[in-house]
Amino acid sequence: MTRALRRWQRVLAALVVGVPMAVGLAACVATAGAQVDTTAAARVESREQVVVIHGLGRSASAMRPLAQRLADAGYAVTLVGYDSFGATTGEAVAEVQAQIDACCAASSTLVHFVGHSLGGLLIRAYLADRAIPQLGRVVMLGTPNQGTPVVDRNRDAWWMRLAGPLANSLGTGSDGFAKTLPAPSYPVGVIAGQVSRDGGPMGELGEPNDGLVPVASTRLTGMQDFAIVDVRHSAMRDDERVAQHTIAFLRDGRF
Repeated sequence: MTRALRRWQRVLAALVVGVPMAVGLAACVATAGAQVDTTAAARVESREQVVVIHGLGRSASAMRPLAQRLADAGYAVTLVGYDSFGATTGEAVAEVQAQIDACCAASSTLVHFVGHSLGGLLIRAYLADRAIPQLGRVVMLGTPNQGTPVVDRNRDAWWMRLAGPLANSLGTGSDGFAKTLPAPSYPVGVIAGQVSRDGGPMGELGEPNDGLVPVASTRLTGMQDFAIVDVRHSAMRDDERVAQHTIAFLRDGRF
């Protein structure tokens, strides 16, 4: 697939799905002070790191509000980006792997991970294939760890076909991306969103959900803690309560 065609796919998908497309691969949150000296550099080097990964159809910049809160809590933050619309699962995984390998694989300090939605699955894929000696904790925000029926119900829609293989891999079938990943062997905390619509928390999905992912679908075998926050799927990355839960888990291993 040519770059030009993929670019038009992103533009059309944005008009249909209502999400902004961006082509940046990664951005970094500044964690050092304006004055650069050996003492300041040493303080930055000693900080625990957090790798933050966005969800489908977004860019690294979408995670900046959460990244800033993590930086304010004392973490050195790296934002990882990837191209999702029109991409295959393998392409997205490879893109993420290259960035994490470059920034953090050989870190001398603890390396934590935070992923929103699809970003959580990409973290699981990375850690299934890579060993990080200084691995810390992982937090997943609205991640469809069991897939989502939204994809199942709309798989034949023209806009889902336009979105590409990666988006279509997020269904609940046995061949879905989530079902191909092993259970984690590292500490994981999961935060699910929940919203009320049509007079109740279930809406069109018929069960508690965040508008896109059922609460039950975020659960993961082996997770260390689980929390539900009253917030929509797309708003989780900006929500202060979600940020505070995330910081608590990275620090203490519980919400």
